[in-house]
Amino acid sequence: MLPIVSAVEARVLGALIEKEITTPDYYPLSLNALVNACNQKNNREPVMNLKDDEVRSALDGLQSHRLAGPARGADSRVTKYEHRVQEVFNFTRGETALICVLLLRGPQTPGELRGRSERMFNFEHLDDVQSTLQKLIERDPPLVKVLPRQPGTKESRYMHLLSGGAEPAAPVHVQATVGADSDDQRVVRLEAEVSLLRQELESLKQQIAELRRQSE
Repeated sequence: MLPIVSAVEARVLGALIEKEITTPDYYPLSLNALVNACNQKNNREPVMNLKDDEVRSALDGLQSHRLAGPARGADSRVTKYEHRVQEVFNFTRGETALICVLLLRGPQTPGELRGRSERMFNFEHLDDVQSTLQKLIERDPPLVKVLPRQPGTKESRYMHLLSGGAEPAAPVHVQATVGADSDDQRVVRLEAEVSLLRQELESLKQQIAELRRQSE
């Protein structure tokens, strides 16, 4: 059975996976380090501004799915956190890298995935990315799906299915300006927040439906 995670849980999980691979000396992560990792402005889409309580709540959700939790045997006075996707899915290194980038940046083309995953795993050829994606699609249950090609584009995009099968709304980028926000800017920011809330609601609906199926 595939666990369904919210948009915030997906960000937390992706950040844990990324930091384990790219900065192993600083992994597992304290809550403060994890919040900073989630809110990075680079390699994140959309950029989030999560608070401690939101990340802590997401960790509780991930722990219920056995996907993350407090680090085992960590010798530290500060609680640190780790992901456990390997225990659940037994990924190859290439699969881990692709899932991580999809969790952190949403649907992407194979070319984008190849470039954005190179810090975690070096795919020598684009065919290697596509064959790895195909293996994730063919899992039971599948972990990735291909999206319909957008008009005017040559490559299809792929998305992970850990947040369900609905394509997330395109993120809205708000440019910072000096002085007070204009009405248009406030509307754009509110639309971006509504988009994120809709993603969270869709994930919750799917989790409730799954719980109902289990209780029948």
